[in-house]
Amino acid sequence: MTEKIYPDKFSLKNKIAVVTGGVGLIGKPVSIGLAQAGAKVYIADINEKEGIKTEKNYKKSDLQLKWIKLDITDINSIRSCINKIVKEDNKIDIWVNCAYPRTSDWSDKFENIKYESWKKNVDMHLNGYFICCQQIAKQMKKQKLGCIINFSSIYGVVGPDFSIYRGSNTTMPAAYSAIKGGIINFTRYLSTYYAKHGIRVNAICPGGIYHKQSRTFVKNYEKKTPMGRMGKPEEIAGPVIFLASDAASYITGHVLLVDGGWTTW
Repeated sequence: MTEKIYPDKFSLKNKIAVVTGGVGLIGKPVSIGLAQAGAKVYIADINEKEGIKTEKNYKKSDLQLKWIKLDITDINSIRSCINKIVKEDNKIDIWVNCAYPRTSDWSDKFENIKYESWKKNVDMHLNGYFICCQQIAKQMKKQKLGCIINFSSIYGVVGPDFSIYRGSNTTMPAAYSAIKGGIINFTRYLSTYYAKHGIRVNAICPGGIYHKQSRTFVKNYEKKTPMGRMGKPEEIAGPVIFLASDAASYITGHVLLVDGGWTTW
């Protein structure tokens, strides 16, 4: 009779996880989901007010959620964060790069984008992920074990369909496509570079997530999606839990699309 091992493989009990951008639209449900799967989760975010609020909201529950200050654009902040966690818990098993830093002119049309703004967004976002991965990989290499999950997007895989933005006040930022595409190949690079050290590196690519966008945009988006709707933030947590678990122990360098079928057309 086959031993019943698979439920345990999906458990994150005794795992230490860090979620950058942990109080964000997707980062918060990912943090909560990892905690519900059994991990002790550090909500690593620059937003102290929301971080403390989230930690406080779950203080009386069985979930282990703790806010820690982290600025992914500052290497000293990243090192300090890692050192504090390792000092308290001796290890970091899971690192999720979910932070989404951007400038106030992020959504300017392509012809209006200032070069300095382009550079700043690439520096904060893509280069921020680079610093985080470089620093956490040093710790995971010592442990000879670890899992890194980077957040990309469907627009790191396919070109934008600008028709869905007609009649709305939104557009697809040019830097977003460049950054998210870069994250995918960077993830693949890391996966082969660190595989011999027991470190798995994968990417999650969400499709459009509903966040009170204009009704026009939502309708246009829904028509383009085989499942006929936008995603919910909490629907991204499940795939992250899977990739972080031992059930995915033979998966590295993978780009997991969570998009309601958007990229299948």
